Amino acid sequence: MQVTETLSEGLKREFKVVVEAADLAARLDAKLDEIKGQVQLKGFRPGKVPVSHLKKTYGKSVMTDVIQETVGETSQKAIEERELKPALQPNIELEGEVEPVVEGKADLTYKLTFEIMPDFDLPDFSAISLTRPVVEVSDEEVDEAISRMAEQQQNFDAKDEGAKAEDGDRLTIDFVGKIGDEAFEGGTAEGVTLVIGSGQFIPGFEEQLIGAKAGDDVTVNVTFPEEYGAEHLAGKDAVFDVKVQEVAGPAETKVDDDFAKQMGLDSLDALKDALKERIGQDYGNVSRNRVKRSLLDALDDLTDFELPPTMLEQELQQIIQQAQSEKAHSAEDYDSEQDHDHDHSDVEITDEEKEEFQTIAARRVRLGLLLSEVGTKNEITVTQDEVNRAIAEQARNFPGQEQQVFQFYTQNPQAQAQIRAPLFEDKVVDYILELAKVSDETVSREDLLADPDAPAEEAAAEEKPKKKTAAKKKTATKKTAAKKKTAAKKKDD
Repeated sequence: MQVTETLSEGLKREFKVVVEAADLAARLDAKLDEIKGQVQLKGFRPGKVPVSHLKKTYGKSVMTDVIQETVGETSQKAIEERELKPALQPNIELEGEVEPVVEGKADLTYKLTFEIMPDFDLPDFSAISLTRPVVEVSDEEVDEAISRMAEQQQNFDAKDEGAKAEDGDRLTIDFVGKIGDEAFEGGTAEGVTLVIGSGQFIPGFEEQLIGAKAGDDVTVNVTFPEEYGAEHLAGKDAVFDVKVQEVAGPAETKVDDDFAKQMGLDSLDALKDALKERIGQDYGNVSRNRVKRSLLDALDDLTDFELPPTMLEQELQQIIQQAQSEKAHSAEDYDSEQDHDHDHSDVEITDEEKEEFQTIAARRVRLGLLLSEVGTKNEITVTQDEVNRAIAEQARNFPGQEQQVFQFYTQNPQAQAQIRAPLFEDKVVDYILELAKVSDETVSREDLLADPDAPAEEAAAEEKPKKKTAAKKKTATKKTAAKKKTAAKKKDD
């Protein structure tokens, strides 16, 4: 094997590799000798077929496999001998005609091109100073959470005989739905409970039950929405013959030990303690994300090194594709039922946006390489048990389909890699935070949950709904890739 470096420019490397025909011929003979015991040819005993006869019969097909194996082995050897670390899978391009090589009449020549990982020094993590915002959970917040739980566990008491149904009342009804004079499939039910004003039924249905009394027969006329899920009903007029069995009004939910037991706790005090802990965990997650973002910002400011161009371009294209998809999905004429995997490459991206995306892509690639190097040098790994626990958490989001989710991940290495990557990143971030100077600062709930990308005056004027949990806030403040750099940096976190 002869290896000649033909390009060394920045992180780009290119080599010309030549494997002599004699070497290929020796490899071919060895391969044929290896398989001759498996070949059965008429007139020859098993394992006694001459290599020369095998070469005549199978030479070309086996040589194709030999060439493929040789390219893989020699390219890997060329890289390892020079102690190079490719940033991405090397590109291999055969030179000249392949047929003479297969026939054993010419040397195998190919071009090996790739980009290497940049060489850089890690910053002094102990010199990084960060502030971690923390919030103390108040008794008032716990009481608010319990009140919301009580609202969700609304009880109803049957109204007196002759009492009319009002908005917010719960009715127990039987009904038969008809289009024309024919009852339609799925339009008949008995003992259905319906809270007026809940929006549980199609528009116009619930309002026509206001004023009904237990025992009444009510005729309800409605029109199914054009976008209704059942195509045979969409846009059609229908009549429901409704029998009101019971009218019940909202009853006050008493918050006491019995209420706590309905929630699975032994007492009201135990319920309060559990809620306080859960809210604290939610705030802790937001706090960690805020300090993580601050750390990544600091690392981004402290590091500056050349990035592999292909890796940078791939990241840029992913950002652009995501932005195009989100622009298409947020358009006024977007149909939520259409295929979300549709190609949106025709969606326009402005020059200003592309410039911002280039900055975002560079940040992501730079930080990704930095965190990877920290993890490698400090032997930080993610165990299979940690991956399995993360998969289990994903599976819990699909009740009844847990087994299918597990099978998907266990049979899909790329999907497992997508689970492993954020786990690895979090472990590296935790390692760096242990070395950095991190001081806690007590802040208000509003300050903790405020959008860090919002202008100061806007943040001050905006009143955050108190009932939002930290987890909801994290989702709400995620920006699309089509927005400004600061918003996109939040997505990096």
